[in-house]
Amino acid sequence: MWLEVPLIVFLTIVAPIWIIAHYVTSWRMAKSLSPEDEKQFGDLWQVAERMEERIHTIERILDREMPGDDVGPAGAANDRRAAEGGR
Repeated sequence: MWLEVPLIVFLTIVAPIWIIAHYVTSWRMAKSLSPEDEKQFGDLWQVAERMEERIHTIERILDREMPGDDVGPAGAANDRRAAEGGR
C-alpha cells in the first residue's frame, strides 16, 4: 500500500510531463542544423553558384557562335534573360 500512492502519482503526473519535455526537446533540436550540416549546405551553395556561372558562360559562348538561333529551351532562357534586364 505504501508503494502504490507514490507509483500512481509518478505515473499520472511526473511521467507524462517527463515524456512531453523529452519529445519537445528532441523536436527543437531536430529543427536546427548541426554545424556539419551548415558546412555542407554552404559548400553545396558555392558549387551551385559556380555551376550557374559556368552555364551563363557557356550560353554566352553559344550565343556568340550562333547569334540568330533562339529556338527551343535556350531561346526561352535568352528571352527570359532579356526580360530581366540582360542578366
